[in-house]
Amino acid sequence: MEKLYSIQEVSRILGISKDTLRYYDRIGIVSPTREENRYRRYSKEDLIDLMNIQIMQYADFSLDEIRGKFIFHKMDNIDPAYYKEVAEFLDAKNADIRRKIAHLNKASRLLDVAAETLRNFNNERDHDLAKLVREIYKDIQKGEVEIPKEGCGEHQS
Repeated sequence: MEKLYSIQEVSRILGISKDTLRYYDRIGIVSPTREENRYRRYSKEDLIDLMNIQIMQYADFSLDEIRGKFIFHKMDNIDPAYYKEVAEFLDAKNADIRRKIAHLNKASRLLDVAAETLRNFNNERDHDLAKLVREIYKDIQKGEVEIPKEGCGEHQS
């Protein structure tokens, strides 16, 4: 007989709160079996699904993306076109992450240069900072950088 795990055990083993496990059950991302007393019982397969969910969240996937694309073992006779669709989705997600990394690297560089300029102000450092600011502003104008709108309500037209 396969060992089944209580919500308490799964929470302890995987470091996922019981509330999160209940939420995953409620939205259908992981659906453990229920005993007569309605207690959730998780199989080894459920634990593997939960570990995969943690990994995918680490890779910046939303729960909707995970639920929509990655519950393979629950599907019978998967069409090879589905694998291709998922691979294309992964490629797009990876491209998005690489854009974010490039943006964050440039933002980090800006902060480094600005802090160094303020620490040791001179004309050369000020010129380097101004050059970097112009470069970033050109990226913004080309639409290569998405500017968050929160906190700017009074400035929007």
